Amino acid sequence: MNIVLPELSYQIVGSGYNVHNALGYGHQEKVYQNAYEKDLIDKRIPYKREVYFIVEYNNAIVGKNFLDFLINDQVVVELKVAPKIIPVHLRQVLEYLRVTNKELAIILFFTRFGVESKRILNPTFKR
Repeated sequence: MNIVLPELSYQIVGSGYNVHNALGYGHQEKVYQNAYEKDLIDKRIPYKREVYFIVEYNNAIVGKNFLDFLINDQVVVELKVAPKIIPVHLRQVLEYLRVTNKELAIILFFTRFGVESKRILNPTFKR
């Protein structure tokens, strides 16, 4: 089984560990996002933050949203302060993957026990 973007994935998750090790648990999501961005800058990992996208239907905008990070124009990264993954997190990230046509997303969960990560592949990805 081939792992999609293993080196970049390792760096993405590693940045999450760096942030949690430095800050610990109990902060708002925005605080973790700011610290995560600082870690990406320090590591010189190319990223875009709060990437805006729209959903159209019959030439009308029917939805809009922001994904947390797009790393190296390849991986969608969502940060969550939550004890575990829940279905709404998966649906959200799958929507982001479909709209951006990216192959991989990683959700980083900042929990009281540390950082957990979940890799999600885009089932509709087209090269």
